[in-house]
Amino acid sequence: MVKLESSQLDRTFAALSDPTRRALLARLEGEHAVSVSDLARPFAMSLPAVMKHLDVLSDAGLITRTKTGRTVSCRLNADPMEEAMGWLARYQRFWTQRLDALEAMLEARRKAPSEAE
Repeated sequence: MVKLESSQLDRTFAALSDPTRRALLARLEGEHAVSVSDLARPFAMSLPAVMKHLDVLSDAGLITRTKTGRTVSCRLNADPMEEAMGWLARYQRFWTQRLDALEAMLEARRKAPSEAE
């Protein structure tokens, strides 16, 4: 399989597609920095497995890592999610319009029998 350069949006969605990676990001939310060992603690997987997830998040730009002595800490970087939110917002508008049209049609049907009486 040929691996092509993927866009930032592709990397963001690929990183967010895994529940473990989403859970790691959730743990980083609101924290200045969290050590890798603290991040890995609640997960029922090996530290190398957690590190692979962190590599994907780092490659997508969703986390930054800093090393102080022997401790590696991670910090959330939500900037790449902005493009993803913009992409999703287009579809939110689409579904909002569709649901508004459905609501109007159902309201018209509810009123129609009472007008016939």
